[in-house]
Amino acid sequence: MGRGRQRAKQTKVARELKYRSISTDFASLEEELRKGAGNDIPAAYADLAKEFTHDEDVEDRDDFEAER
Repeated sequence: MGRGRQRAKQTKVARELKYRSISTDFASLEEELRKGAGNDIPAAYADLAKEFTHDEDVEDRDDFEAER
């Protein structure tokens, strides 16, 4: 694909993104993200997760969720 055609395609995509009306369902997005927030850590990285997860972080997160 020539540079002119490539650039025209990028411009078309950029215009579509700029002028398209976006209707995002934030409630379903939040629900989907919360489902994935579980213990999805692969076994190979479990030791690193334990090293970098501090009890203070967990307490702060619990406090934050309680305020909601």
